[in-house]
Amino acid sequence: MSLPPEKASELKQLIHQQLSKMDVHGRIREILAETIREELAPDQQQLSTEDLIKALKRRGIIDDVMKELNFVTDNVDQELPSSPKQPVCFTDRQSTLLKKTNIDPTRRYLYLQVLGGKAFLEHLQEPEPLPGQACSTFTLCLHFRNQRFRSKPVPCACEPDFHDGFLLEVHRENLGDGTRMADSTTMLSISDPIHMVLIKTDIFAETTLVASYFLEWRSVLGSENGVTSLTVELMGVGTESKVSVGILNIKLEMYPPLNQTLSQEVVNTQLALERQKTAEKERLFLVYAKQWWREYLQIRPSHNSRLVKIFAQDENGINRPVCSYVKPLRAGRLLDTPRQAARFVNVLGYERAPVIGGGGKQEQWCTLLAFLCRNKGDCEDHANLLCSLLLGYGLEAFVCVGTKAKGVPHAWVMTCGTDGTVTFWDSLTGHRYLHKPINPDEPPAAEQPKPLYPYRTIGCVFNHQTFLGNCQPSDSVESCVFDLNDESKWKPMSEEAVKSVCAPGATTSLPPFPPLCASTIDASVTSNEIEMQLRLLVSEHRKDLGLTTVWEDQLSYLLSPALASYEFERTTSISAGNEEFQDAIRRAVPDGHTFKGFPIHFVYRNARRAFATCLRSPFCEEIICCRGDQHPCVCGECKSENHHVRPLKNEHL
Repeated sequence: MSLPPEKASELKQLIHQQLSKMDVHGRIREILAETIREELAPDQQQLSTEDLIKALKRRGIIDDVMKELNFVTDNVDQELPSSPKQPVCFTDRQSTLLKKTNIDPTRRYLYLQVLGGKAFLEHLQEPEPLPGQACSTFTLCLHFRNQRFRSKPVPCACEPDFHDGFLLEVHRENLGDGTRMADSTTMLSISDPIHMVLIKTDIFAETTLVASYFLEWRSVLGSENGVTSLTVELMGVGTESKVSVGILNIKLEMYPPLNQTLSQEVVNTQLALERQKTAEKERLFLVYAKQWWREYLQIRPSHNSRLVKIFAQDENGINRPVCSYVKPLRAGRLLDTPRQAARFVNVLGYERAPVIGGGGKQEQWCTLLAFLCRNKGDCEDHANLLCSLLLGYGLEAFVCVGTKAKGVPHAWVMTCGTDGTVTFWDSLTGHRYLHKPINPDEPPAAEQPKPLYPYRTIGCVFNHQTFLGNCQPSDSVESCVFDLNDESKWKPMSEEAVKSVCAPGATTSLPPFPPLCASTIDASVTSNEIEMQLRLLVSEHRKDLGLTTVWEDQLSYLLSPALASYEFERTTSISAGNEEFQDAIRRAVPDGHTFKGFPIHFVYRNARRAFATCLRSPFCEEIICCRGDQHPCVCGECKSENHHVRPLKNEHL
């Protein structure tokens, strides 16, 4: 990796000092003399460098040196995936400190540097923030071959000050012999792009997806010395996918340096062949999809009005088969059960794609990395992620596309049990519903099951291998029979056709799925901070009403089991621990007083926004504005007049 001359000189001096400290030179002389004496043939006049290196490796000298030397990278966070194999390990430190990286000298790495941005014209008039002043920030998120990275946030500006480095391991998967370093030819066959997602976070911690870009990195294989510089133009998302939002200056460098680089002609030919192959597969699938749709309409002309979704636009405005948005996804030890997975997806924020002007809903199915980095998305994004997680747990899961009340388009998840049980999972609420179809042929007086779910019609179901269109006489969910093997009720697409464009590695245009990562937020610390902010907001609100506030910490602690119980019930649908909680509250509340609580759940960490939401409830406002008989107080965890209340926050990360 290139360094300024003064830094390179300083680095050489440090390495020299470390080698001198270990007396490496003396040990090499001893081994050299010993090797010449014991192994050099009488007719051989000199010892080759390769023979000497082998001798040093046998005696562990090289291993000792590598243990003592550590490479250092800049302030870049690597998000740790759930996989037990960590190609690059970072120690957790404050973001202001350098982070040490353990490098395997037998592996090949790609060092990607972001050396600033320019032409972010939307922020042309953005004033430079004062020290300590809150401001909107840009964060760059990367994914490459099961590795995720995130840059440090930089203030939004016309020329944002990105200066980050990312060390990406170019490891080989399912090719055997994973111990050997990948050469140029092997790396040329790795078609996975580097997915870059740019997120804007405003002063209220609200996130916005700015750009999503797939970087083709293999041009570095044909560059001199394995080093190249690129100018990447980022385009907007959704309706702005044809509009430039800014430019990033990027430098790519192979480490260790390539012994032999490929000609640029070879690299360009390989990329052109891949694009041609992908285009042909997509063309053939489009021809097949058109034929399938014609056959579907021939069954019943009214099918034309059903929500049968074969293609969907991603954030870049590219039409992709809906089956490509789903893939079995393992959560490792981050999520232990399918119901925990449903709870995890449920607490991700819900936001419809923004629309400029009127005209109804803007369609935008986000790639998984964009959805996870933004931490919110539409119902289709939630359903795709939940279906992928349930498939990872070995369930037969499908995404359902249809409508709910008033004909509003909606997507949810369905699982089919081995006993024929059909369960609906609402990815936005985490609720589960058993489906029992009504029989339209039964007499009116016959008792029919009453559906509890909010879904009205269903047009199609799909997962990563299967696509089925509903061809029953009615598309009403309550009368729908989910015997997916009955082609008179569900018209299937050819599984081979689906796999040709949706199987992993089938096409180079298919975005790879990133792993889930553990949260970098300390939940206990964040919870305490939010609690202090809520206390301050309550006190200020009561002060404006001419009331004083006293807080009782003991009651606050007694209310903690209630929060845990609410969360446990949301995750498992089982209520537990309520008896102990009620007994403790009865002991804490004096005679003649009443306990009141207002449990409410938020999917964000903005205390002011949460407090404003609470005040919109008359019940909560009554608690917060209550007057005490012994002393005027409120208890967000406190005792007051005839009330014991706590602004129950349930912030889930």
